[in-house]
Amino acid sequence: MAEAKRRKERARTIESASMYKGPVFEVRRDTVIEPGGVHAQRDVVVHPGSVVVLPIFGDGRVLLIRQYRHSIGGFLWELVAGRKEPHESPVVGARRELLEETGYSARRLRKILDIFPAPGCVSERMWVFAAEGLQEGAAHPEEDERITPKIFTVAQVDKMIRSGRMRDAKSVAGLLYYMRYLKRGR
Repeated sequence: MAEAKRRKERARTIESASMYKGPVFEVRRDTVIEPGGVHAQRDVVVHPGSVVVLPIFGDGRVLLIRQYRHSIGGFLWELVAGRKEPHESPVVGARRELLEETGYSARRLRKILDIFPAPGCVSERMWVFAAEGLQEGAAHPEEDERITPKIFTVAQVDKMIRSGRMRDAKSVAGLLYYMRYLKRGR
């Protein structure tokens, strides 16, 4: 019964055409009948998913990275993040990204969020992990990445979010979750 109800709550795809297919994502145009009977054409960016890592030190400070983002024409302070490879689990991808971008490894990774950053047009799912028991090592960023890591206190992060200096949605979500729900229990 529940399975039949879920099927009714999904759109029925009448037609689907790939408009663009690149190495990271695909753009698809779907003609659908949505729940409630709405007949619509939807353009969807199909993305394999991403992992996001919030490195937390024993004293509660966090590690952020700064990197240039061409799509917005500037630099952002962000949590560690990257595309999940098709063959890997989210936790394996999170460990890989943490090591690549910062050089740190973590004794413990704990999933804290599972979010869709832009569900209106992008299928991307993001798994957000808290990384604890950090051990420093050498970073191995991808060839096109220029990353600057920096450790921040919670007060500094809070000020960055309140002032609008931190503008990356996945990072704001992960850090606010940490400050609101995880930091209290430490």
